[in-house]
Amino acid sequence: MASTLLDHFTLFLIFLLVIITKVQSDNKVFNVINFGVVADGKTDNSKAFVDVWKQACAYSGRGVVLIPKGTYYASSMVFNGPCKGQTLFSIEGILKAPIDKKDWVGLESWISFRYIVNLEISGGGSFDGQGSYAWPYNDCQTNPHCFQFPTSIELSFVNQSLINSIKLINSKNFNIKVFGCQDTTFENIQITAPPTSPNTDGIHIGSSTGIKIFSSSIATGDDCVSIGPGTDNLLVSGLACGPGHGISIGSLGRYPNEADVTNLVIQNCNISGTSNGVRIKTWAPSPPSNVYNVTFENIGMNNVDNPIIIDQQYCPFETRKCGNGASSQVQIRNVKFNNIYGTSKNKVAVELKCSPSKPCHELSLTNINLNFPGGATSSCSNAYGTATGREQPPACI
Repeated sequence: MASTLLDHFTLFLIFLLVIITKVQSDNKVFNVINFGVVADGKTDNSKAFVDVWKQACAYSGRGVVLIPKGTYYASSMVFNGPCKGQTLFSIEGILKAPIDKKDWVGLESWISFRYIVNLEISGGGSFDGQGSYAWPYNDCQTNPHCFQFPTSIELSFVNQSLINSIKLINSKNFNIKVFGCQDTTFENIQITAPPTSPNTDGIHIGSSTGIKIFSSSIATGDDCVSIGPGTDNLLVSGLACGPGHGISIGSLGRYPNEADVTNLVIQNCNISGTSNGVRIKTWAPSPPSNVYNVTFENIGMNNVDNPIIIDQQYCPFETRKCGNGASSQVQIRNVKFNNIYGTSKNKVAVELKCSPSKPCHELSLTNINLNFPGGATSSCSNAYGTATGREQPPACI
């Protein structure tokens, strides 16, 4: 009997060794230094990076693009799939974006990953957007013909992938844009930019499903996470947010035929020193669409201007005529605010400003504890739902 068990165990070890050996043999590292990339922070390595990517992407096993420690410069790059096997973009060094206006103005993105399944971006390194060279030109709040500023990393139609343990610094515009993606996870992402940097949203998501963001920190001049039309089945958990504009659904209703925003969970987050906490914002007037099945829960607020806010009269740009009695046609329903606590910088800690023609329905406030010296208050219009448990400030729905 003992001999039989030993034989089975020996066979198992042999089988495991074969599997490990196969995995290792399927792993091929393409060190960019071996392909002519120069780590001097000045030489434009974009063509060499793309050439290395093509070789790794064409490898039938696990192709690894390795960017070792050092400082590298690259202009705009597009990394296309599909790839034959899994592709890993491993950045250990610092990658710097262009600073000359002619090399970035009008570009949609600095680095794009497109049409890839089973991509991994990791390595602990940094993407430096060098945004301070671009921000002075950003007058988009008042100029309808302003420049287009590039997102640092764009993921388009990237599915079943992992972005883990990377840093983004001083993006010229959005840091990460997620479009048309499925079942992709972000974990241990660190994003930083000055609080005065314009439009530097941390992670912007649209037309995507099954996106997860875990255990990350975002401190920028705009939304930590912004959630656009067509986002479904999103989970954000363990995010440290601030400074910036908080976590925002929207803005929605700016364009015709926007897809609905559904099935979102934002939980176990800490928001500090931001202009908003958890927010839903829609334009007025707007074409019709829907936001439903949203849960904000277990979220701490520290000195936040507007900890809980629904704003269906959002219209920040001086270049667009808003209001004039018209109202948002975005229907908001089944939104839960559970266990939201901490301190408000404004007396009105809960503001639910819903559309008069499409009132908010099925709102739920449970165990709200937001403090302001002298007592916080709530403000509601066209907002319907229930309030249970502790309500500080007293609920107005």
